[in-house]
Amino acid sequence: MENLMNKIVSLCKRRGFIYPGSEIYGGFSAVYDYGPYGAELVNAIKREWWKNMVQLRDDIVGLDSAIFMHPKIWEASGHVAGFSDPLVECKKCHIRSRVDHLLAEIGVEADEKMSEEEINKIFSKNKNNLKCPNCGQNDFTDVSKFNLLVKSNLGNFTDNWEKEPVYLRGETCQGIYVNYKNVLDSARVRIPFGIAQIGKAFRNEITARQFLFRTREFEQMEMQYFVHPNEEMKEYEKLREARWQYYLNLGFKEENLKWNKHKNLVFYAREAYDIEYNFPFGFDELEGVHARGNYDLSQHSNFSGKDLSYFNSEKKKKYIPHIIESSVGVGRTVFAVLTEAYTEEEIDGEVRIVMKFPKNLSPIKVAIFPLLRNKPDLVKKAKEIYDDLKKEHMCEFDDNGNIGKRYRRQDEIGTPFCVTIDFESLEKNDVTVRDRDTTKQERIKIGELKEYLKEKIKI
Repeated sequence: MENLMNKIVSLCKRRGFIYPGSEIYGGFSAVYDYGPYGAELVNAIKREWWKNMVQLRDDIVGLDSAIFMHPKIWEASGHVAGFSDPLVECKKCHIRSRVDHLLAEIGVEADEKMSEEEINKIFSKNKNNLKCPNCGQNDFTDVSKFNLLVKSNLGNFTDNWEKEPVYLRGETCQGIYVNYKNVLDSARVRIPFGIAQIGKAFRNEITARQFLFRTREFEQMEMQYFVHPNEEMKEYEKLREARWQYYLNLGFKEENLKWNKHKNLVFYAREAYDIEYNFPFGFDELEGVHARGNYDLSQHSNFSGKDLSYFNSEKKKKYIPHIIESSVGVGRTVFAVLTEAYTEEEIDGEVRIVMKFPKNLSPIKVAIFPLLRNKPDLVKKAKEIYDDLKKEHMCEFDDNGNIGKRYRRQDEIGTPFCVTIDFESLEKNDVTVRDRDTTKQERIKIGELKEYLKEKIKI
């Protein structure tokens, strides 16, 4: 599996999906840039999520809240006091590690939500079996909690900004909670209803690792669903079912997915499950589906002094809505899609690498080739077809190298269809369309090409 990770990372760099951040300056730990094909893949994933979560739902609306928010929001949410990871430092090489990760390596479960005292007890009990992941020594400091919020001096022009910081948001859902009343008052929504958002979040991770899985700057796709307290668990089960089906509809193999029920719930949660995916390093969290009770709105109501209760005009009753949520990282989804798509197979005695993306997620939907680049008539006709098709799909014109090399290049970026214009095309007004997955080719009339591709791709 480690070899698969190396292959995916290599392909992502080679083919322009993902680059190390600030690479010409030696890189910047746990920050990545999306290249031309990576940006297209990200946008396709976000479009698909938004379509399923907002466009096809009558009871969910969208939001785009600001990255910077009032500092009191993070006090109300508990992030200032409790948003932290358990940290130890190796006394030999001074590398810092997350305690729950070290313990997990030896099969001992510890939750980052535990108090410093609780996790120190577990750490002390198992300390002799732990090794520093950097130098292999067994000489650690005591456990301390490290807050993950990233501080900023936005709007503070004094030297005391660290004592009165503004934070880059550590999660996107708080922007939904503080806008719940605005949405309720301005949009035609009634309980139960949801608010969905895609946006950046930032965490000062101690041990960011495993490629896109854990990064310090990331993007979340979240939906918070507001329900009557008596309906929370019923709606929760419906959301769990819908989110599981979403990945199956995307083409994920069911054996690569599993549910993981949280054993250590935060005090206000009623239930929490993760959908885990079989990444190159094994199963780990892809998406969280949680029943959060009324904690979030109650906290913001208390700290802000604003009444965030919901009034049912028919029953003449007020209550604080309970919340169920779906939260998934864009980067983790990209990583899972890359893992699911990566394929090596033998064709005509040669091994080809092909990214078998779902067609609606493929960065490039159609590649158009003139058979020969030095034949003006072929190039002209190919350009005409390209200019027409790119109005409907993300297309690429490619006349570099022989046809075989062009096919292999498009296979590695996951292009589902390659259209070749040859001398016969000039006579019969048709083209060769090659299917990525089967490598089979068929002749299609140019006048029918647009409808043919539309039916095959089905965005």
